[in-house]
Amino acid sequence: MSITTGATAKTAYLESTGEKDPYKYQVGFGNWFATEAIPGVLPSQSHPQKTKYDLYTEGVTGWAFTAPRAENKQTWLYRIQPSVSHDGFTVGKQNPYLVSDFTSANPHVHINPTQVAWSPIDLPSKSEKVDFIEGLKTLGGIGSSRLRDGLATHFYAANSSMQKKAFVNSDGDILIFPDTGRLDIQTEMGRLMVRPGELVVIPGGIKFKVSLPDGPSRGFVQEIYSTHFVLPEPGPLGSSSLAKVRDFEHPVASFDIDQSNWEIVYKIGGQLFTCKQDHTPFDVVAWNGNYAPYKYALEKFIVVRNANKDHADPSSLCVLTAKSKIPNQPLVDICVIAPHWDVTDAYRGPYFHRNTAAELVGIVAARGDGGWRPGFVPGSLTYQSGFAPHGSPTDEHKMFVEAKLVPTRAFEDTYGFVIEPVSTLLLTDWALKAPQFREQNVGLWKGLKPAFLEHIDQVNADLKAAGLPILGQDN
Repeated sequence: MSITTGATAKTAYLESTGEKDPYKYQVGFGNWFATEAIPGVLPSQSHPQKTKYDLYTEGVTGWAFTAPRAENKQTWLYRIQPSVSHDGFTVGKQNPYLVSDFTSANPHVHINPTQVAWSPIDLPSKSEKVDFIEGLKTLGGIGSSRLRDGLATHFYAANSSMQKKAFVNSDGDILIFPDTGRLDIQTEMGRLMVRPGELVVIPGGIKFKVSLPDGPSRGFVQEIYSTHFVLPEPGPLGSSSLAKVRDFEHPVASFDIDQSNWEIVYKIGGQLFTCKQDHTPFDVVAWNGNYAPYKYALEKFIVVRNANKDHADPSSLCVLTAKSKIPNQPLVDICVIAPHWDVTDAYRGPYFHRNTAAELVGIVAARGDGGWRPGFVPGSLTYQSGFAPHGSPTDEHKMFVEAKLVPTRAFEDTYGFVIEPVSTLLLTDWALKAPQFREQNVGLWKGLKPAFLEHIDQVNADLKAAGLPILGQDN
């Protein structure tokens, strides 16, 4: 049979992610997207004199106008009413657990030199309603949001959906890892459903609302003040390694018609302010640009850990990074814990190490006890400050030393993260006084005896055979 005609796509590709996610997504990272909820409404120029249906044009920039093209961030929104249409700003109800100043001027943040950990924090009781904003509790951070320099790490625990309320973090981008319950996030650019085992990034300045379709939800939040998350350079691993560009999912335009009263909560310099308006903030009919929220499923990450010898550096697990002011040193790296094959002809556990970066390790989805260490379940978090020594406890070290070096599955059905800030975090009063806080039991490493001393006779024989002085003998 001879075929002389073909087929032509009528729309761009949209990702559909399954039964527990009713939304569709545009794919790519850093793309300049164009999306319209009503066909033909997106104008051909950024800010025409008059738009279709008399929509308002509103620009949002996430970087300086003069930033290099590869780093420039901006989006054009075409909405029913502009954001400036509100009743003015007032000081809002403050969250006493939210901290944004990690300088010496703040007496409520502290250096902690040792290894510490938190078991999963409690979900709010049924007798109180706590939404995402109210459920944020700061663990620690670096720098200050007022100086637009540094970062903060938070827990969140919520049991109530945000109703006629939206949140804007003017201090920077936030990355969220839920470990319990999905988050249905409505943003100005559209909707995202985020489950445990996925991450979502909301850029600074973008309005969003969090609903809880599964009931109470808990997780981790990484906030950065001075820059944006980007993909790490692949280096010799090549373009098909690590996280693929096409696996990042951005919302499509979606708007509501709602002329009822709304409250918009802004976090600015660590303080909460509110403004009231008589219309929904989610009225964007079309938008185009590269400054938008996105999500990523951790199971899509390509784990390149090791081959025939030794370990690959943690950079081989990096899904996102954020640049610092220091060349070639990130502000923070976000690394992935995911199932993979371990085949290296070497010690396969966490070897003993001291790194310049601090280290936060959390589990967000797991089967049983977490598939790694007993009790390290979703919601758990460990922290090591910069250069703090850490590695496998005594029993685990012995297991790895004696293990048969055959191909083995590691972290089966387990997903988590390693967050590596550039330097030691200052921990908050709440973090150090929370009932879930504990210092790591240093007794876990007490069994690491100096076994070398049991081999002195053989060491001396080897030294003598090599024509060298034996131990304890003067040169």
